[in-house]
Amino acid sequence: MRIPRHIGIIPDGNRRWASSKGLNKQDGYKFGLNPGLQLLELAKEQGVEEITYYGFTTDNCKRPQAQFSAFSNACVTAVEIIAQHPVSLLVVGNSASQMFPEQLKKFTTRQHLNGGGMKVNFLVNYGWEWDMSELSLNTTNRNEILNSLMSHDISRIDLIIRWGGMRRLSGFLPVQSVYADFYVVDSLWPDFSQNDFFAALDWYQKQDITLGG
Repeated sequence: MRIPRHIGIIPDGNRRWASSKGLNKQDGYKFGLNPGLQLLELAKEQGVEEITYYGFTTDNCKRPQAQFSAFSNACVTAVEIIAQHPVSLLVVGNSASQMFPEQLKKFTTRQHLNGGGMKVNFLVNYGWEWDMSELSLNTTNRNEILNSLMSHDISRIDLIIRWGGMRRLSGFLPVQSVYADFYVVDSLWPDFSQNDFFAALDWYQKQDITLGG
């Protein structure tokens, strides 16, 4: 099996899931924590070298305060859980903003934890405009473009998996995603099943990986 070296994860559908269960929208985020850990373990077992989770964006911060607090706290908890594992952990986002959780600032430089291991990236208060804010419009060299990104320590993505049925990137690492294959899971993120992940890997086998060549 051809395993994608780097997988991007868009864990969408938490609010819709909560509403379907008769809960407040903000209550859905905490139910996305265990799926994130399950996915991390599955990716490790399959030999994935790098994984990037989409936590929350600068645009998400416009949501009601109760929702903002819920997804921000969920991201803090998720990163703290991941930090207990043997990983190379990095949190990427606008840490100069008051919307960035103070507890995560220590992870804005890559930390090799518990002996190190798989690269795990977590996007928190991330915006594509912020990511590309140092990019010169006159730059055409590929390496210079990558190095000018705020997310320069995140490599090119091979496969993006999005839960929740939506067919859009929502600003997810636009440069690193340029040649990524995009797989959509219709079920909502809190309903994660390992079959979702393996179905994505099976689908990936059928894609013609040319990188434009």
